[in-house]
This record gives sequence, C-alpha cells and structure tokens, in this order.
Amino acid sequence: MNRLTTKDRAKILAVICEGMGINAATRITGASKNTVLKLLAEVGEACALYQDRVMKNLTCKRLECDEVWSFVGMKEKNVPKELAGVFGYGDVYTWTAIDAETKLIPCWHVGTRSDASAQIFINDLASRLANRVQLTTDGHRPYLDAIADAFGNDIDYAILIKVYGNADQSKQEQRRYSPAQFTRADKRRVTGNPNADLVSTSYVERQNLTMRMHMRRFTRLTNGFSKKLENHMHAISLYFMFYNFCKIHKTLRVTPAMEAGLTDHVWDLEEVILMAETNV
Repeated sequence: MNRLTTKDRAKILAVICEGMGINAATRITGASKNTVLKLLAEVGEACALYQDRVMKNLTCKRLECDEVWSFVGMKEKNVPKELAGVFGYGDVYTWTAIDAETKLIPCWHVGTRSDASAQIFINDLASRLANRVQLTTDGHRPYLDAIADAFGNDIDYAILIKVYGNADQSKQEQRRYSPAQFTRADKRRVTGNPNADLVSTSYVERQNLTMRMHMRRFTRLTNGFSKKLENHMHAISLYFMFYNFCKIHKTLRVTPAMEAGLTDHVWDLEEVILMAETNV
C-alpha cells in the first residue's frame, strides 16, 4: 500500500489545524477520507501521550480554568432514550487550564460538566504543578470541591462570576447570535490570598474562542460537528499540540511551550509526525 510522504501528511494536518473539516481536508489535499481520519487518529493519540509525558513539574504562577461546550453525534435534545446518559452522544465538554503568563495549556479533559469530570481534571492539573499557584475559575460549583480535594489549602483560589443583562436585546436575531450585555464581574476569594487585581478568566475564555476557530467540529450552527467521540478527542489532542508547540503567540513572539521552557524551538508539523512515528 502506498504511504503518503511526511510532507503530504503535514499538509493534511495543517489544513485541519487551521480550522478545516475532514471533508474539506480531503478536497484540498486530494487524500481519501479514510486516510485523513487514520492520520488524525494516529497523530492525535501520539500528541496526547507526548503532552501527558512532558507537562510535568510546571512552574506556572497564575492559572485560569473553564469548560467549552460541544456535542458529538447529535444535540443533547435529539439523543434517543436508549442512548440517554451514554457519554459520547450529545453534550460533551472540554475542560481546559491556561497559564496566564506563558499561555501554555498544561492539561485538558474531555467529559461531561459533572462533579466527576471536575475531579479528574483538577487532580490532573494539580499533579503537573511544581509550586503554589493562583487559580481563577467561574462559578461552576463542581470546581469548589474538586479544588479543595486536590490542593487543600496550598492554593490561592478565587472565582469570577460575570453578570449579564438583556438591555436592547429585543430582536430574535440579536438574542440568538449576540451575547447579552455585560454588566459587572463579582470576584470572590475562596482559598488562600489571591491577588484581586489578577483574578480573571479572560485568557481561558479567549482560548475557548481560539479552539472554535481552529477546530471545525467546534464551530456553532454547522454540520461539521464530531460524529464519533474518538475522533473528537484525537482532534483536540492535535489542536493542543499545535497550539502549545507549533503556533507562535502574537504577544509572546514564541510558542507557549518555548515560553514555559519545554522546548527551545518552534515545532513544525513534520516534526509532530516524526514524534508520532518514533513515540519519542
């Protein structure tokens, strides 16, 4: 069987990482759909394993956490009764953390918006840190118990609750496509002594937007959503590898992994493929 060159495979990954869907990637590159999906699975799995291995003893100082919604297969309201409650059908949330200084994504978790997912995600985050950090989340209640269990009192933790109004949201189109008017943000100390001036979720919320821009399956109101949970998770792993190691941050002028001291150069996608092949 003929095998694509490393350069050709890198082109396929490049269009996927820049926000194209699987079908568009096949049209642009000329590769078959099965080839694209197989490549996504192989490289995505390797990216997840590699980042799990290198994201250790991180010296982050200020972290922000959030969850971004997506769905697999169908909207939650359309899940049939026999599949109700089965993970991988309907709503799926990606929990993310970002270092506010280096912009590194140290870990993520694909799950539900439940207490159990919060525990898995926060325990994973805590295991990767080398020192005490300041952490900010929104007011989602599962964070409270998960952070208390994982960090105890060894953290400066605050929550930020944003309050929105509905002024001038009279038209149906505005209500559907435009965000409600922001009115205020309430900062609440939970544990330790967080610096109130640094209590923010702006970076992680902007990261949510970046995810939607770089992964077609996260784009709202399209039919590009994930059809299988496995491919959804592979695409997320590939995206974070691309974001952390390959994409130069406009403010930092280097990649987040370089800023965090995890690598000394900008990776290209051919290097990512080599990593996947050698499992280095």
